[in-house]
Amino acid sequence: MSRLPRSVLIALLTVYIVWGSTYFAIHVALTAFPPFLLMGTRFLMAGGLLFAWQKFRGTANPSWREWRDGGVVGVLMLGGGMGLTAVAQQSISSGLTAVFIACSPMILSFCVGLFGDWPNRREWTGIVIGFAGAVLLSLGGEFSARPAGIISLLGAILCWDIGSVLSQRKLKMAPGAMGFASEMLLGGVFLTMVGFLSGEKFTAPITMNAMFAWSYLVVAGSLLAFTAYMYLLSAVPPALAGSYAYVNPVIAVALGVMLGGEQVAAREILAMTIILGSVFILTTARSKQKNHV
Repeated sequence: MSRLPRSVLIALLTVYIVWGSTYFAIHVALTAFPPFLLMGTRFLMAGGLLFAWQKFRGTANPSWREWRDGGVVGVLMLGGGMGLTAVAQQSISSGLTAVFIACSPMILSFCVGLFGDWPNRREWTGIVIGFAGAVLLSLGGEFSARPAGIISLLGAILCWDIGSVLSQRKLKMAPGAMGFASEMLLGGVFLTMVGFLSGEKFTAPITMNAMFAWSYLVVAGSLLAFTAYMYLLSAVPPALAGSYAYVNPVIAVALGVMLGGEQVAAREILAMTIILGSVFILTTARSKQKNHV
């Protein structure tokens, strides 16, 4: 990690730690929020706050094309990626979810490879080792799912990875944070519309815990971690940017031990060691950080 630029290191740690903790936050928020409205209102608030901050700093509005491209990325990554994941979590076990999400760096690297930037041998090694570690870590969980849950999760991963690649290789969003704001705003609008059109309603009371979880998702999960991930896509190889899929379950397990008093078996310790080894391989796979901006 010490070989990485400080900005990249901070972004990686933000994505690792924050998104590793959002598993629990989403679970708590879903006790009061329906899935699409949970994600839609979350990103509407985060995008609105970021947009207002950028306007306060005097940043110019995005052009029509930048709004359009931001909307495409927002619909794919947030509408498809986040929305379908929330739907899938209602009918697929956490163990199987972890295995599917661990496929994301492979799919992301393959999509980038179609644009001529294939991972090198060391990166493929890190990807495979990280996937193996994620599978080993999830073996203690229940592997159950409904067909609709599997389809939703596969669709979520494809939408997220395709949107990630297009945001850097094909589409032109507004520069910097204004581009992230437009993406979250339009993605949030799409998710909220889907929620209302599908008949979602707030049937359960919004408890203090659910409201706190929603607020955490807005500030930490969206404003901090999502912005950090978008930066990583432009600053490091895709295999390293996608390594959160391996590390997030490790963070979730560690938080369970520290905050929930859970026990860790030897198999889980081995799995976490393998995953951290894969991250070391990915961070040292290229001598120079690639910049795709």
